[in-house]
Amino acid sequence: MTGVLGTTGVAAVGVAAAAYRRFLAPRLMTWGATDDEVVGPFPGGDFVPEGERGATMAVTIEAPAEQVWPWLVQMGWDRGGFYSWDLLDNAGRPSAREVHPEWQDLGVGDRLKCLGLPSYAVVTLEPNRFLGLYWLADLRGQLLDPSRPRPSAYMEGFWGFRLTELPGRRTRLVIGGYQAARPRWFERLMYDWAFPVVVWIMQARMLAVLKRNVERTASALSMA
Repeated sequence: MTGVLGTTGVAAVGVAAAAYRRFLAPRLMTWGATDDEVVGPFPGGDFVPEGERGATMAVTIEAPAEQVWPWLVQMGWDRGGFYSWDLLDNAGRPSAREVHPEWQDLGVGDRLKCLGLPSYAVVTLEPNRFLGLYWLADLRGQLLDPSRPRPSAYMEGFWGFRLTELPGRRTRLVIGGYQAARPRWFERLMYDWAFPVVVWIMQARMLAVLKRNVERTASALSMA
């Protein structure tokens, strides 16, 4: 009986893992995005030459792009936060609930902080259209020089925020990017199994908070 139960348990775990990998993970990694947004072109692939497409998530915001852009520009641990679960990605520091003029000076070459440490480098910046962030680090979190050969163990990624104007002074915000890691077994462990849940928890929250904050301030501006 014990052997039968053990075999049944292993089979159940296998079925659950297969269902997660085939059905749940793809849904989490494409939260809110259309099929065209998921399979269509997205900037940034050149920054991660050995990478694969990562999560593509999206939301429609009832405000023009020029009112969404300032919220993206002011991201960062020592700036406006990341609009997600602050206890997890911002050491409990609350993310901004309004646009701060003092955090609007972001430029290509600047580096944002995450949990107090230098992290994302700004590599693409097209006002009101696209913001691209890049990082390359070893598995201890130490930043690496992308102009040098990659070591045997590393993580690399491009995190992009694309704004597209829609009729009626609305904006489609699509968050996407590219990712790579070595060794290969680590890449598959992270991106096939761990990342779908983690990215969904953090980024779905980010999209919801951005939408709420932008629409709240846009409504206040329209009534001013």
